[in-house]
Amino acid sequence: MTNKEVAPDLLGLEPAALASALDGVVDRSFRVKQIFAALHHRDALVFEEMTDLSKGLRAQLQQRFRIAAPEVLEANTSADGTTKYLLSLVDGAQIEAVDIPDGDRRTFCISSQAGCALACKFCVTGYWGAGRDLSAGEIVGQVTTLRRRVGELPKGLNLVFMGMGEPLLNAGNVYTALKLLAETISWRRMTLSTVGILPEMEKMLGWPKRPNLAISLHAPDDERRSKIMPVNKKYSLADLLELLHRYPLEGHRRITFEYLLIRDFNDSPADADLLARLMRGLRAKVNLIPINQDGVLGARMEPPSRQAVEGFKDRLRHHGLVATVRRQRGDEVSGACGQLRAAHREARGFRTPTAL
Repeated sequence: MTNKEVAPDLLGLEPAALASALDGVVDRSFRVKQIFAALHHRDALVFEEMTDLSKGLRAQLQQRFRIAAPEVLEANTSADGTTKYLLSLVDGAQIEAVDIPDGDRRTFCISSQAGCALACKFCVTGYWGAGRDLSAGEIVGQVTTLRRRVGELPKGLNLVFMGMGEPLLNAGNVYTALKLLAETISWRRMTLSTVGILPEMEKMLGWPKRPNLAISLHAPDDERRSKIMPVNKKYSLADLLELLHRYPLEGHRRITFEYLLIRDFNDSPADADLLARLMRGLRAKVNLIPINQDGVLGARMEPPSRQAVEGFKDRLRHHGLVATVRRQRGDEVSGACGQLRAAHREARGFRTPTAL
């Protein structure tokens, strides 16, 4: 194998695909199960850690395959315990992941793409443009890396696909990763956040199991949503909501709507009324997020006053909606998606955009 060739990754393979990849390397089916368990139940990062295999087999695996865990380039921890990771992939592409402790619970926020083509006006990642899709192994590898860094986890690990990229623009690899992660994390504890890529959401309707669904909404009408989220010109609010009314919700689950609050743009009492009208007939909850000024490169967007935020929340509740305000976490460690990679790129001489 030359230096330019990359060994096949085993971390992103479901059991049948893993067995196929290992054909000719292992001669007994239970060895495949041992390798799968080492990868997905014991978070092995190197083949040498698979001590239930012979040294000879471990050496063969090392020569022919790899485990797609990213390298940690930087890890910054804030006063509230939130840790932001800058990770490097095998080809040098950089992504971010976040570990957010909260009492006896913990949330990992992971990426699905190394960049994003959607160019939402409030998103640092969008300023840098499209990167590439992550493989299923690179997605799972983020969780493996964070679990290894954290050590023993309390019950209640939550996983959110809210990092860099739009998960449903990489739906095939994300779905494979979800199934692999479900080996140790309940589907009910995993959340996929999307702007609303309707063809892929239609496919999700047929999945045997689904994660929780979060919709990046951020405006109560098409005109304003299209202004800050160009994807809305392709997939309108009406079409998105029509699909959501058909979306299966097991048990007591609700669809979460993420709504950035931007001063003098979408934060008025009338906007709260419009938003409540959109939610009619849906089992929904609204997560209000005062915009993080430091998370928007060059954009003239400011958060509303605390009084305005609370008033918006109360008005939604008056309409019978479940509404919460997201606490700011990790501000001093570049907590907004894409900030840490942007800072790292600037340090290496890349110019950060300064205007919309």
